Amino acid sequence: MNILQILPELNVGGVETGTLDLARQLIRLNHKAVVVSAGGALVKDLEEAGAKHYQLPVHKKSILSMARAVPLLVDIIKKEDIDIVHARSRVPAWIAYFACRRSRAIFITTCHGYYTKHLFSYVMGWGKRVIVLSNIIARHMIEDFSVPHERIRLIPRSVDLDKFQYLSPDKKRGKEFNIGIIGRITPIKGHLYFIKAMAKVARAIPYLKVWIVGDASASRQAYKEEIHVLVRRLGLTHCTEFLGTQKNIPEILSHLDLLILATTTHEAFGRVIIEAQAAGVPVVATEVGGVVDIIENNKNGLLVPPADPVSMAEAAIRIFKDPQLALSLSEAAIARVREKYNIALMVENTLRVYEEASSKFSLLIIKLSSLGDIILSTPALREIRRKFPHHKISLLVGEESKDLLFKCPYIDELLVADFKNRDKGLKGLLGIAGELRKKGFDLVIDLQNNRISHILSFLSLSLNRYGYDNKKLGFLLNYRIKDNKPRIGPIEHQFKVLKLLGIDLKDSHLELWPSKSDEEYIEKLLNTQWLSQEQRVIGINISASKRWATKCWPKEYIIKLCDELGLRNMRVVITGTEDDLPAANMLVNTAKNTKIINACGKTTVNQLAALIKRCAVYISADSSPLHIAAAVNTPVIAFFGPTDPLRHMPPAKDYLLIRKELSCSPCYKAKCKHNKCMNSITVEEVIRGIEKFLK
Repeated sequence: MNILQILPELNVGGVETGTLDLARQLIRLNHKAVVVSAGGALVKDLEEAGAKHYQLPVHKKSILSMARAVPLLVDIIKKEDIDIVHARSRVPAWIAYFACRRSRAIFITTCHGYYTKHLFSYVMGWGKRVIVLSNIIARHMIEDFSVPHERIRLIPRSVDLDKFQYLSPDKKRGKEFNIGIIGRITPIKGHLYFIKAMAKVARAIPYLKVWIVGDASASRQAYKEEIHVLVRRLGLTHCTEFLGTQKNIPEILSHLDLLILATTTHEAFGRVIIEAQAAGVPVVATEVGGVVDIIENNKNGLLVPPADPVSMAEAAIRIFKDPQLALSLSEAAIARVREKYNIALMVENTLRVYEEASSKFSLLIIKLSSLGDIILSTPALREIRRKFPHHKISLLVGEESKDLLFKCPYIDELLVADFKNRDKGLKGLLGIAGELRKKGFDLVIDLQNNRISHILSFLSLSLNRYGYDNKKLGFLLNYRIKDNKPRIGPIEHQFKVLKLLGIDLKDSHLELWPSKSDEEYIEKLLNTQWLSQEQRVIGINISASKRWATKCWPKEYIIKLCDELGLRNMRVVITGTEDDLPAANMLVNTAKNTKIINACGKTTVNQLAALIKRCAVYISADSSPLHIAAAVNTPVIAFFGPTDPLRHMPPAKDYLLIRKELSCSPCYKAKCKHNKCMNSITVEEVIRGIEKFLK
């Protein structure tokens, strides 16, 4: 793999050392290692290891500078044929994020700090994988930045054990007792509390030496001077040395008897702790952030409250006075470092994240409505799964369709949008878009192809968005075909989009997945209606949607059909929604020769599928129950009036299509004065169709 790491600078520090260590190991394992930074003291070491370095101003918090750096980084990505861009800080992450979107490299982040909840910090949670150094940072990114748990990977920092020679405290102890603090000089590192603690320690340890390793940035010089003043005021000048920035940390640690980490805020990890432990130096650290992942109090180190000089001093004196304690802490610490924090393990886990991000993709299918169209999408779902057997496939549907797909074997995750209630309005739309962005989909297939679905596809920020180029904001998709509304079937229409992905229509049969409990419910419902074993059940869907009154067959025709079927010893079950109950009750009370079984409003979608499956023949206009009948392989008589069967008839195994050739049909009108297309369908031809199927 070709890996690019990007960070602000390559000077001495935990992030920089980790970047260099990883680059060296990548080269050793025959991967390409490229680093982009603003330069620094470690560039020479990096290039000597065989890695490439590109110097860009990726440390400047200037919008203009960041914008200028994006195309420059894109050029580097393309020139070096980079697969993975690994960002290790916020400014470089913003630059890398937009460069990856333009170059299609995979974007990964490592969170090296406990970031403030600020817009500027959110980019650290946008990686396809988000590496965290400790459990506290993982919780922080999940709770404060809404990063999904499945995108987070815990990989602690590591130490190169070849550089740090373990020397037990009993062999190192001399006349002087050396206590050090290592890290950049900044308020969060707690230097002032450390100096106050050393003033108390100096009274108990006669030959104390205090080493302050690290320096302050230009903006922190006043704080550094404050530390110098405190050292003089507390009378520690004779035993305190300011060593500044030191490149050879192993050499420093070889002379220390104790390391103190005095950080006052959440520490992401604390690399210097494991470096000290690798060198055999006992550690006293404040109980903050990721430190608790490394140190088990009184086992491999001592933990003290933050900003508490008294506790810090007492712990240091305890180490000095109890050499056996120092030895036991040191031995337990080196064992843990060798097991959990060795560099080989870090590289192995990081490469696993790279490989996972490169090979595992997540895919979103959008099909919001309607119920019938969802059923017509099952061949598409089946073929998408066949094309992408190892992808995680999510399906976004409307609230009314969710029950239909709970048992669908072709999807891994069902997402539900409730545009009538919970997700109503612009706020709801943006909320759904935000949830989609969190999931980081690599590919979106828009089978709905309306304005809302196109907007959601775009706002998901997926790099690959497929659908129709129509007059409904189709330009928001970047892989699209013209929708000329050809007179082809609904399934063929969907597969024109899927053709862009190399997916062909091989099998158009529909599927539904009613459960055994759904079937048992229907049997109980029918048994309460005194249905004999010899009687055939004929199902009739008595309505279409509220909008499509023109699709309905006249109620007086349905009554006549029920009476004729009753004379033939057949039972009729009528289906519909709760809104159809008044009409259903009228039919039940009017029919003379049969006792109609009224199932209107008494079934869920899956129970309706089980009921239709139980029917010998099912009769329906162009509506979702027609699609259900086709999916469960029940012989179906389909009425088409205002709509075109070439575009809407589902693929059914056994069917009779009844449609009258009129000059005005198909009109696609929801209202009509004479409704001649449906009124012309006679009871007699329907009965002939039923008898044909029953033979």
